[in-house]
Amino acid sequence: MGISIFLFGMLSLEQGFKAFTGGMLERILQKTTDTTWKSLSFGIVSTTLMQSSTLVSIITISFLSAGLLDLIAGIGIIFGANLGSTTGAWLIAGLGLKVKISAYAMPMLVFGVLCSFQNNKQLKGIGYILTGLGFLFLGIHYMKESFETFENTIKLADYAIPGLKGLLIYTLVGIIATMIMQSSHATLVLIITALSVHQITYDNALALAIGSNIGTTFTAVIGSLRANVQGKRLAGAHLLFNLLTGIIALIFIREFIIAVDMINAALGIAAADNTLKLATFHSLFNLVGVVIMLPFMNHLAALLEKIVVEKRPNLFRPKYLNSSATGFPETVVESVRLESIHLYEHGIHIILHTFGLRKRNLSDQSDLKQLIEHNNEPVEYDIDAGYEKRIKGIYSAIIAFISQANFTWEMKQSSKLTWLRDANRMLVEAIKDTKHLQKNWGRSRTSKNQATRDEYKKIAYQIVLLIQQIEKFRQEIAENELPLLSLDVLKASIEDEDMQMNRSIDTLIRERKITPETGSSLINDSTYMYNIKKNLIKTAETLFVHDNANTMRIEQQLALNEAEIKEVVQAVDAPITDNP
Repeated sequence: MGISIFLFGMLSLEQGFKAFTGGMLERILQKTTDTTWKSLSFGIVSTTLMQSSTLVSIITISFLSAGLLDLIAGIGIIFGANLGSTTGAWLIAGLGLKVKISAYAMPMLVFGVLCSFQNNKQLKGIGYILTGLGFLFLGIHYMKESFETFENTIKLADYAIPGLKGLLIYTLVGIIATMIMQSSHATLVLIITALSVHQITYDNALALAIGSNIGTTFTAVIGSLRANVQGKRLAGAHLLFNLLTGIIALIFIREFIIAVDMINAALGIAAADNTLKLATFHSLFNLVGVVIMLPFMNHLAALLEKIVVEKRPNLFRPKYLNSSATGFPETVVESVRLESIHLYEHGIHIILHTFGLRKRNLSDQSDLKQLIEHNNEPVEYDIDAGYEKRIKGIYSAIIAFISQANFTWEMKQSSKLTWLRDANRMLVEAIKDTKHLQKNWGRSRTSKNQATRDEYKKIAYQIVLLIQQIEKFRQEIAENELPLLSLDVLKASIEDEDMQMNRSIDTLIRERKITPETGSSLINDSTYMYNIKKNLIKTAETLFVHDNANTMRIEQQLALNEAEIKEVVQAVDAPITDNP
């Protein structure tokens, strides 16, 4: 019963800490993992506070899968989590068995249950944490009592296995027990409580501790099955680290025992206090593992990238939406943002192909006006087929993923998801408007009226130019530079371009260069052009201006004068036949 109560306490404790993963923990994680020592420290501190290396591992795998962390930072956190998990053994051996902690369990349970019934998310989280601690204390108490009662009927220490054989057998038992319970803390509690009442020998307890350290990787490996290739690599790093650490502890077990005796003598710990000696051993061999592996983190990451190879991705399926991210708001938002950028790439592909261009035409030195002017080949791009192939599946997956996010809509992240969903909708609207525009634009290419051809080429040029400007803006943001042209300048230019286009059409009709029927078609198509550009700008604003740092830098850029806007308008309004 004691182990069941303890495991329930662990689940309650994890549930409580998950209540604080609505942004705060994620922001701390992102800001404190930019160096190896910071990521290592985060792993130690977070695991010490939460007393759950499993929760820290799952959060790290989720963030890595969502692209919020790189593999090196993730490995650093896993190393730190292994060190942080050793504090649990010290708390149990140093406090749990020396103080009657069951006396503190009932008050914690009372206040914990009261808080857990509150509507406030933070209070509910505190309630789960208090309830979890209460059940942990009760579990330790009942396990100790059970072993003491069990001692009167049978003494397990009589079945101790000495030597190398015992070392290997009890290591395997520790691995299996931890895999079954999916908690190295629970296994350590069993080991320490059994050791405290002399139900197992000290040597066998050391082997069990080594086994529990290896077995705890099972949960991370299971959690990585739902993650992408980066999450699987991190689970592989966790497995390799714990396995190598366990092997080192087994090979040098006698040296570790001598070192533990020396450390405990220096700390004033009694030689007969095997529980604290076990806690020291658990910390020591994990520390040695970190010291040995830390200089080889980059090599470990390179090895895992070779072993766990990413399959050739299907470009027309979601790349960043995986179920491992759904438990944490920040990872949900980042996964949706990255997938939305993936969708944006496909949308731009469709729009450019409609006008007979490719994305490479935006970045090379060729002039867009020249390309559109001299490209008189018939363009028969099937937008409906492109939409079905490139857009529909990913767009549907994004909508479904957002709807499955299991956190409250009062959170700040829910607003971000709403903006991202709107951004995807506007991109789809831009594609649909492109389809409406495509028919008349295709006809204009064979028109005998030069003015008609020029106006439709101007429409195509304005749309493609805007896409090029957005791509430049996006590149400058990615390179942490101040954009030469802000999105607000582009927004203003769209309004001016729309007025200029309508004036130009009115002039052509008045001067009888085009017929009123052609003029009405041009007005309708210029409206489609206006809507396409407006939706593309709004989509880009949501996808590429996504954090406060970028927003602040871009707001500084908004202090541009009207001359910049006029330059953009003049560039767009110039005749399509002009040479650069």
